[in-house]
Amino acid sequence: MSDTIEHKMSALGFLIEIIKIVVLAILIAFTIRTFLFQPFHIPSASMEPTLYKGDYLITSKYSIGYGKYAATPFVLPIETGRKLERIPKRGDIIVFKLNDKNDHLIKRLIGLPGDTVQMIDGKLHLNGVAQHTRQLAEETQANEVGNFIRTTIYKETLADSNNAHLVIDSVIGSEADNTPVFEVPDGHYFFMGDNRDRSLDSRRPVKLGGVGLVPATNMVGRAEFVLLAVNEEFKLFQPWTWGNIRGDRLFKGLR
Repeated sequence: MSDTIEHKMSALGFLIEIIKIVVLAILIAFTIRTFLFQPFHIPSASMEPTLYKGDYLITSKYSIGYGKYAATPFVLPIETGRKLERIPKRGDIIVFKLNDKNDHLIKRLIGLPGDTVQMIDGKLHLNGVAQHTRQLAEETQANEVGNFIRTTIYKETLADSNNAHLVIDSVIGSEADNTPVFEVPDGHYFFMGDNRDRSLDSRRPVKLGGVGLVPATNMVGRAEFVLLAVNEEFKLFQPWTWGNIRGDRLFKGLR
């Protein structure tokens, strides 16, 4: 009888240890995701050719400090600014939110507090100075309704930054190619997508479908690298679709 009781107690102790390990692992994973690193999925073409629909990227939160939406799914009681704030650099790719209900968005940081930003004939101007661009190629790209259009790819280099990135211009003379001068106030940032004519960004106010000038506290994290990239046919629980993983983009750095 005593052997049976001992056996049951031993089994119970083992089960309790397993539960402790599982709970600890969950807490560690939750802490890492909430306060250090978080994965995000790219749902649109607004950041092509840097990020493609189907990319899964990793963002770091500590790299820019903690604002209102940094601890997803919780909303921190931070109305302005960020705790442990680190100023992001012009050209960084940043994940942010517009409000409590809005999905996460991802764009490139173009304008810092105190900057002026304007698009003139499709060229970016910062503080009255046209940013250096160099045409690289022309290619055909499908638009939102599946029609093929001719696009031009440029390399754009931002002022006060070693950051050079690719941008796409797909509609000559579009509304987004010519804008008024935007003045970036203190505590706010100006964002744009690299796919300039297919991005609703700071060039449009929120009420017209854009993102407007984004408060510093709304920023969530800085994109660091592409963890995984898949085509639309990929399904996690359908192994026969795993051939749609894009191996050329695995662990692609974004810095």
